Amino acid sequence: MKLLRVGPAGAERPAALDPDGILRDLSGLVPDIDGTLLADDSALSRIRSALAGDQLPVLDAAGLRTGPPVGRIGKVVCIGLNYRDHAQEAGAAIPEEPLVFMKAPDTVVGPQDTVLVPRGSVKMDWEVELAIVIGQTARYLESHEQARAAIAGYTITHDVSEREFMLERGGQWDKGKNCETFNPLGPWLVTADEIPDPQALGLRLWVNGELKQDGSTAEQIFPVVEVVRYLSQFMVLRPGDIINTGTPAGVANGQPYPKPFLRAGDVVDLEIDGLGRQRQQLKPA
Repeated sequence: MKLLRVGPAGAERPAALDPDGILRDLSGLVPDIDGTLLADDSALSRIRSALAGDQLPVLDAAGLRTGPPVGRIGKVVCIGLNYRDHAQEAGAAIPEEPLVFMKAPDTVVGPQDTVLVPRGSVKMDWEVELAIVIGQTARYLESHEQARAAIAGYTITHDVSEREFMLERGGQWDKGKNCETFNPLGPWLVTADEIPDPQALGLRLWVNGELKQDGSTAEQIFPVVEVVRYLSQFMVLRPGDIINTGTPAGVANGQPYPKPFLRAGDVVDLEIDGLGRQRQQLKPA
């Protein structure tokens, strides 16, 4: 299934794309697409049946905003340097264990929402990433099979970063990762059954129409199931949590000088095979 949330920010309604790609209203069936829904197999089965039976009202998509596909996100966990080519362009050693940092849930916005350039920003960067959406509580998982069972599905995430704040202003990466609007998410939550091999997905990102990133999840150092298993040793993963799994090579910070960091007025497009497409315009904060 392709689940999404549409409408004004803070007042989104649950929706889905039917097998013909028609937008259907789920608000008469479930209150929202969030951790409560994702952990409820019976509710998900009702949605599948309603979609298959052509029982849901059609929504007019014209002019309708697409919000983040998951509501009431508990936490956003991120993996750094998880692609071999990205580690190489950063001049970093291949990590022996996943590098973990966090983004606040309130950084999450819709896939076509405006991204704000922070005041004082001079090194704002792009990162297209595969996001895992957790569907079952996961703690101390022992196997990749258990990790796979905890995954509700996948979506696209744009892990926007400010490299000066992140790398040159002291402390950890948080200052460059948690600026307002720095995590566009969506457009869809694609359930795991529709993505049989998350390690075979192409990822691409353009800035002002110029292709900047063109990679594959096959190049991940730590694959999806290992990321989930590993994280569960250090924190409880709960339904509706998001995991950003890292970005391939091609970020601005990996380019020769003068590095082409983002500026107000730029337009970023990004896509992942089977998961849809995002577009954001940058404006001053």
